[in-house]
Amino acid sequence: MTATQPWMPDFCRLPRIAAVLGIAELVVVIVALAPTRSLRWSFEEFAAASAFSCWLALTMAVTLCKARPWLDRLPISFALPMAVLMPLPVAGFGAWAAQQIDLGLAMGYTLPATEQWRFVGSVAALAMLINALSLRYFFVREQWQSQVNANAKAAVDALQARIRPHFLFNSMNSIASLVRRDPETAEQAVEDLSELFRAALGADRGESTLAEEIHFAERYLAIEKLRLGERLRVRWQIDDDAPRTMALPRLVLQPLFENAVVHGIAPLAEGGEIDISVRVESPWLMLRIVNPALPPRERDGGNRHAQASVAQRLAFQFGAQARMTREFADGYYRCEIRLPLKAET
Repeated sequence: MTATQPWMPDFCRLPRIAAVLGIAELVVVIVALAPTRSLRWSFEEFAAASAFSCWLALTMAVTLCKARPWLDRLPISFALPMAVLMPLPVAGFGAWAAQQIDLGLAMGYTLPATEQWRFVGSVAALAMLINALSLRYFFVREQWQSQVNANAKAAVDALQARIRPHFLFNSMNSIASLVRRDPETAEQAVEDLSELFRAALGADRGESTLAEEIHFAERYLAIEKLRLGERLRVRWQIDDDAPRTMALPRLVLQPLFENAVVHGIAPLAEGGEIDISVRVESPWLMLRIVNPALPPRERDGGNRHAQASVAQRLAFQFGAQARMTREFADGYYRCEIRLPLKAET
């Protein structure tokens, strides 16, 4: 038997189980509100029906949870009907047991004993229908989410591929003028650049950490320091409790430092200082880069693409909780990133 791609929705997750319970309760509400010739349900009858349906839905979810590894190994044309029909015996036995208890206690919540199999069959058929709708909904939802993630990753990879040559080209230019007038310094710059090369060439393989991203930024700024001299000054402010092992996309911060140098410091005759802070403001990690810059109308817009790439890569890894804000005020350009600390685990 050939291996097949997993397709079965994961009913072992608590949010998924809660959704199944919600669907079961919704069915009870619909049945209770449906216009019929008989009297409306009392509160006790509604509560009993809700408890029974939730118990049945929970049993079905646990059954599908346990059967998922086995069903995923089967061809989908055979496994899908089995997954749809699986609640039949579970719901049928549950309905029969509930009716026996009801008849024994003479509570009158279920049908009379003469209509026992009608009650069992109706509950089993209804459970199978709910199960089929749930499987369809969760299957389509997971396929849609997988497609969204695939599209996001493809877009991020495309943006990253466009940034990488630009980054390497600028770095090479930064040390080109040092080769003749200062060979020793140029040698150190080449070593720093080789480290950045290795990081850039492997930027799409695996993750980095906050500590590594800070290290890469220091190497890049050291190379630019050789080109700009005293015109470039850097001040780091890193909290002692900063989560240095926090996972980040590789070289995700480097384009922001490049923007600060190329579009901020370099065009200024007097240069300036880049103020970098890494703070913990639970439950967030805050990274801020502030640098002097010309007003937006006096500089080009070449940094927009890099910032869009950074924002998309962070959103791809951290979701909607990641936030990046930018503003120009009082001669300074500020870029701040907010990331959830809980993404570290």
